Amino acid sequence: MKKSILSLAVLAFAATGVFAQGKKLEAAPKATTTPQVVNVSPTDNKAAEPTTTIKFKEETHDFGTLKEGDPAEYEFSFTNTGKKPLILTDVHPGCGCTTPTWSKDPVMPGKTGVIKASYGTKGRVGAFNKNITVTSNAGTNVIYIKGTVEKAPEASAPQNESVIKSN
Repeated sequence: MKKSILSLAVLAFAATGVFAQGKKLEAAPKATTTPQVVNVSPTDNKAAEPTTTIKFKEETHDFGTLKEGDPAEYEFSFTNTGKKPLILTDVHPGCGCTTPTWSKDPVMPGKTGVIKASYGTKGRVGAFNKNITVTSNAGTNVIYIKGTVEKAPEASAPQNESVIKSN
């Protein structure tokens, strides 16, 4: 029973392929008129252009070598190089160890803004390279922080300051 159902399914699949190949394509009707030239004004292309642009002073910051537990914070500076206000709609870190903060106010043309990136070094020994995705009305940009976290030195054992002296 299973073999007959399987055979029937394979036969139906093959027949579908055969009939799909057998379709005759019709040629497009030939144009009997001369083509028309359409002039496109510069204002017609504005829909494809971004409403503004963003230029970062630096897209990658290298912290170098940090000690475990030390703060790792950097402010990325950017300029609105467009002609309309720049609005950051989302600044999203690539992981939970990075925290970005930014102003929600529009950045006017020619003005600058900052995105502060903080990386938690506690318990994260080793090299890191993290991305932060910036979404705005100028499109999507990615900025990076990187560095190396060294293990913090072990705390030495406290001295025995007991009042009782042993002889």
